[in-house]
Formats: sequence, structure tokens, C-alpha cells
Amino acid sequence: MTPPTGSAGLPAGLDRLDPAQLGGLADMSPEQFRVAAHATVDLLADYLEHVEDFAILPPIEPGALRDQLPPNPPMDPEPIGAILADVPRLVVPNATHWQHPGFLAYFATTASGPGILGEFVTAVLGQNPMLWRTSPVGTELEEVVVGWLRRALGLPDAFDGLLTDTASTSSLIAIAAAREAAGLDTAALGLAGRPELGSPVVYASEEAHSSIEKACMTLGLGRIACRRIATDGAYAMRIDALESALAADRAAGRLPIAVVATIGTTSSTAVDPVPAIAEIAARERLWLHVDGAYAGAAALVPERRGLFSGWERADSIVVNPHKWFFTPLDASLLLSRRMPSLRAAFSLVPEYLRTLDRERPVHDFNEYQPQLGRRMRALKLWFLVRYFGVDGLRRRIDAHCRLAEQLASDVDAHPDFERLAPVPFSTVCIRWRPAELAGHEDEPEVRARLDAANERLMAAVNATGEIFLSHTRLRDRFAIRVAIGNLRTEERHVARAWTLLQAEAVRLAA
Repeated sequence: MTPPTGSAGLPAGLDRLDPAQLGGLADMSPEQFRVAAHATVDLLADYLEHVEDFAILPPIEPGALRDQLPPNPPMDPEPIGAILADVPRLVVPNATHWQHPGFLAYFATTASGPGILGEFVTAVLGQNPMLWRTSPVGTELEEVVVGWLRRALGLPDAFDGLLTDTASTSSLIAIAAAREAAGLDTAALGLAGRPELGSPVVYASEEAHSSIEKACMTLGLGRIACRRIATDGAYAMRIDALESALAADRAAGRLPIAVVATIGTTSSTAVDPVPAIAEIAARERLWLHVDGAYAGAAALVPERRGLFSGWERADSIVVNPHKWFFTPLDASLLLSRRMPSLRAAFSLVPEYLRTLDRERPVHDFNEYQPQLGRRMRALKLWFLVRYFGVDGLRRRIDAHCRLAEQLASDVDAHPDFERLAPVPFSTVCIRWRPAELAGHEDEPEVRARLDAANERLMAAVNATGEIFLSHTRLRDRFAIRVAIGNLRTEERHVARAWTLLQAEAVRLAA
């Protein structure tokens, strides 16, 4: 990474203290801010230009950075140039490079150029759109961007929504709203307020994200309230198992309140049978929450919307723009057809938050979430949707899906590798299994050997620094995940990952 230029490697003036730092009470001067901001942009542009030159995982041990930093804060000011010089010296070498095109682990979070520029402006404006009054632009941009995304995803006008930080928060808000909609009146009375209604239960597949269980923990329902439903051979929720669980809970005097259907589960990206789940939710008067945090972006592509059949019947939906919409962390889109229930779960307006100088109703978004203060997340989305256009986003997402389809085809054709799950989106779950072991994979001793071998295989690929892969377990088998979703990933990076997997497998077999 190229350091700043100028005297002692810094632009002129940045190697000296600003007079405001020496006993003053003011902020950095606009003049120094301008020079420092240009130097910062140069640093960041150099990083993005050369990000592929870095090893994705830093070759360090825990504590390596901490040991280079002073334990006590500086009492005297430092020149901003010295602080910027520590970015290439201390920050970059200790970062996991999520922006690297070989980052194929977890689900990618890409900080796109227009999204980064939007973050710059967001930081300078320093808005807190907790009320319309505290940020008219933050509030109304959020209303507009939520509408843009909802229409681009093909969802009806019945949905409104807001932007939160992550899907964990979005899902927590949805389940809190489900609790209110079920008549528990928990916001006012607490969990013990309506014992005659029975203990609330939330249903989600055994492949659903852990945030659903954590939401139950956080909301006081307890992990026991999260009923995990068995899945079929494609890792999708089994309708018969859901029906049985509902019947058993009702017979035991419990109160089913919500069911969570996932489109694109975290481990395998499975798609739950949303139309059938929606029918059950309607019949049983359950809140239907659809988790499309990762895969929801694929609904931008009209030809791929068949996988989203039925989600328009949901009471709430979450899609994370900071995953596959190339938005810098953080940004989660929560949509709902029942916004009054969200408001009922969280609205609390003390006198100091009352707005006395307006008559027209507006969104005061703090009333729909646990937090009062909130970031202005809409501006960066406004930047990037305008920059790429919906068609540009569609083209990039569709290309990622096609890369995954090609990789899946290559895996299927290889005698020593197997694919462990369908590939509805852009993630491929694979496992090295030598041809001579075909038919014996489920024998306990063989499975243990294959698990250990695949773990070594993934570690060897990651050790190259060129590619970063992550893993999961599917039917208690170690699976290597290749998740394609980084804006900077090209066909050559996926091909390189496949080449390295094959080469390291040959080495392990020798």
C-alpha cells in the first residue's frame, strides 16, 4: 500500500500539528481537513487498486497488533499525518481483506466506490434520523430508498419499511412485532402479563440463522421458544414437521406466534417452501417472517424470482444490502405489511421527543426499533443505486449466480469431489471425497477421515493468501463453502479457487 507523499512521506503540512491542537477549543481547521481528506482518499484508492496484492488472511497471531500499540491513550496531540502513516503500517497488515476478489468465505460484504463516497458524505453531515425533525433529509431519503428497493425486488405497495444495522436486528424487530400482534401486550405488561395465553413459540427450520434463536433470547422468550423444524434432503423446511410441531404445541397449551421461512439459508442457501408456509401461517394466524438477508438481492433479477414465490404474503421480510447489494456495512432492509405492529412493539415518546411544530404525519423511525439514535444509512444506498442503476445491480448479481453454476458443474464432473447441496443462488457447498470411497461416505470412520481431510484441504487453500473459503456442517458432514458475491470477484478468481482445491486434494492424497 503506497504511503502518503511529501515531506517525510506526508503531504506538506500534515507532519505538523494544527494550531487548533495546541491549546485550542476548535475542530481541525477546514484547510487542514481538506489536505488530510485528499491524503486519505489517496490511501484508500491505493488500497482498492492493489487489494489483490495482499494475502486475504493476515499472517499474524492473536495479540500481534495489540502488542504494537501503547496501553495508555496519548496525552498530547499527534499530527494527522502521523496517524495516516499508521494506516499502511499498522491497520492494513492486520486486516482480513474482505474487499479482496478472492474473498469467497461467509457472505461477502463489498464496500463499493459509490457506497464509500456516500459514507463520506454521511459522516460529514452527522445526521441522527431518529425523528423527522432531527433529520428531514435522513428520514425522507430513507422513505425513498426503501420504496426504490421494495419496487426493485418486485414486492407490492402494501410493504413499507426502514433500514436497520443488520439482519439480526431486523429479525428481532419482526419477532417483537409478532409478539404484540399475537395479543400478548408485552410492551406494556411484560412477558408475565398474559399467562393465560400460554408460552409463545416461534418456528424456524433447523437450517435457519442463529439470529432467530438469539432474538428469542433477547426478547425474553428464551431459546426454548425457538422451535427448530426438521428439513428435507435439500435442507428446506419440512411442512409435515411444521404441522406436527404446531399441533403438539397447541395441545400442550402453548401459543404459536410466528414462523420464519428462509430464502437462502446461511449454510447451504436452501429455500424453504414459502407458499405452503404462508398458507399455514394464514390458517394458524401466525406472523410470517421471511429471512432473505443474503439471497433477497437475487429477486432483483426478474428471471430468478421464481425462488421467491409466496414471499409477498409475508408480514415482514429482511434483505441485507450490505451483503449482495455492495453496500458498506451496515445496512439491513426490513419490510413489513404491518408497520403499526412494529410501532406498537417499540414506540415510547417522552415529552422531550414530542414534536410540537407540525401537523402532517411523518415517519419518526425511532418508534419502530429498540434504539433511539440511528445512523443515516439511506444516503450511501441512494448513491450506489443511482450509480449502478437497478439494471447494473441485476447484471452483477446474475453474473455471480452464473459463476456458481459453472463451479457446481465442474464439481459434479469431478470423480473425487461431491456437491452437498443444490445451488439456487451463488454459493456452492463441496466436499473432497476420493472416488474409491464413493458409497462409504456415511460410515463413521470414513466420515471422520473425510471431515479431517477436508478441514486440512480448506486450511491449505486459505494459507495461499489468494483465496479465502469458509465451512459449515451439512447432515453432520464437513462442507467447504464457496460463496460468490464480492463485487470485485471475476471468473478467474473462482477458477483459481477450484484449481487450488484440486491441487491441494492431490497433494493430500499423495
